[in-house]
Amino acid sequence: MRRLLGVLTIVAIAVLLLEVSPGAARGGLPPPAQASAAEQNLAIIVNQSNTVNDISLKELRTVLLGERSHWPNGRRITLVMMDPGMAERNAVLRDICRMNETEFSRHFLRGLFTGEVFVSPKTLSSPTGVRKFVFNVPGAIGYVRATDVDGTVKVIKVNGHGVEDADYPLHIELKPSN
Repeated sequence: MRRLLGVLTIVAIAVLLLEVSPGAARGGLPPPAQASAAEQNLAIIVNQSNTVNDISLKELRTVLLGERSHWPNGRRITLVMMDPGMAERNAVLRDICRMNETEFSRHFLRGLFTGEVFVSPKTLSSPTGVRKFVFNVPGAIGYVRATDVDGTVKVIKVNGHGVEDADYPLHIELKPSN
């Protein structure tokens, strides 16, 4: 009886594994989860009241480097960024600012001293924090992964492309898990 119970248990576990993992039925591993392009895109977000709907990479660079102080409607720009070392921030520094972390810090220190930089960025450690900040500050601009966007903020186009477009220019390099 015990032996029969053991065999039935093994068969039941095998059936469950086949149901959960279709790749196992073929003798292999299940197919890896594929992230869509939108999941890897970096969304530029602003407060809902901001009248800007599209920004060029060149304009975005001047905003993110603190070299532009006001939006076209006259409202002061408030920049919020993710903490150093985060994938989102690395993408911004690489693709928009074309600097590494040291060069970026040096740019702001020198610029604030000389008056060439008008806005120093606020830094936050989570996408939720960035979204809440942008929601609460009318002139705020920040960035989060496209999958972290919700209805509290406005996503603006970059170079005429929406975050879901194939030609959208801002992407986060996702590191493979070990």
